[in-house]
Amino acid sequence: MGGVRPARVTWPLTGVTLCSPAGAASVVVGHPLDTVKVKTKINKAFPRWPPLSVALLGPQVAGFFKGMAFPLASIAVYSSVVFGVFSNAQRLLGERRALAGAVSVAIGTPVDLVKIRLQMQTQPLLQANIPSTPPVPGFPVYRGPIHCFRTVLQKEGITGIYRGAGAMLLRDVPGYCLYFIPYVFFCAWITPDGCISPSPSSVWLAGGVAGAISWGTATPMDVVKSRLQADGVYVNRYKGILDCILQSYQSEGLKVFFRGITVNAVRGFPMSSAMFLGYELSLKAMKRDQTEASP
Repeated sequence: MGGVRPARVTWPLTGVTLCSPAGAASVVVGHPLDTVKVKTKINKAFPRWPPLSVALLGPQVAGFFKGMAFPLASIAVYSSVVFGVFSNAQRLLGERRALAGAVSVAIGTPVDLVKIRLQMQTQPLLQANIPSTPPVPGFPVYRGPIHCFRTVLQKEGITGIYRGAGAMLLRDVPGYCLYFIPYVFFCAWITPDGCISPSPSSVWLAGGVAGAISWGTATPMDVVKSRLQADGVYVNRYKGILDCILQSYQSEGLKVFFRGITVNAVRGFPMSSAMFLGYELSLKAMKRDQTEASP
């Protein structure tokens, strides 16, 4: 088993450069299933069997990519923060990879909120027995990501923009531990002795497995975060994390916290494999260019 570690680079400028193509690839690959995931977790009337969920959205292909613009625009900065903290934490703090999750919340919470609001605004919540209040469920509230961000900021303030931050912190701190640690382990395990760096196929497989593990185990708190952030599109139901957990449990039982776990794991594999593979290939290309430019 080779002692292979993910390569380190100097952040922040290099990190943004490296993570732009990797992050864009992961967003495009993972967003369609992310839409299914969000709708499954928030609306109990939405089918929980992934093929049926996909079939329901199938006629409206554009619906799969609802809310993708904001994550796509911000993914370079977001990913560079996550990978930058991870890289420096390896060097300075050993195995404390949870810092990546804590730092990412500051950027990720507003992005996720806008994405979820846009994904859910066309969901007919009347099917979930939620009372109709203006604007009528099923009709768009926001014209796009900028309008959504501005509207939430005007109506709910900065606390509205960071709605669900606590739940996201509880999801991402352990989630990133189970994201980077398995990646390092599987890269080392499947890379032959004597190899300086893992092959693209090793990176793809290790990244995919790490993503499936991380997103699968993060499902319970991801359900809570998604419900808190979607709250307010049409109605306000939850007062906070604990209230959301209690209401969800009382109305739907313990199984509600594992709703969408299959979609989470399936989505996590291609999204994370694309992220890690894009990152590693970009890093190798940059190092090759620097080597050729050196006298």
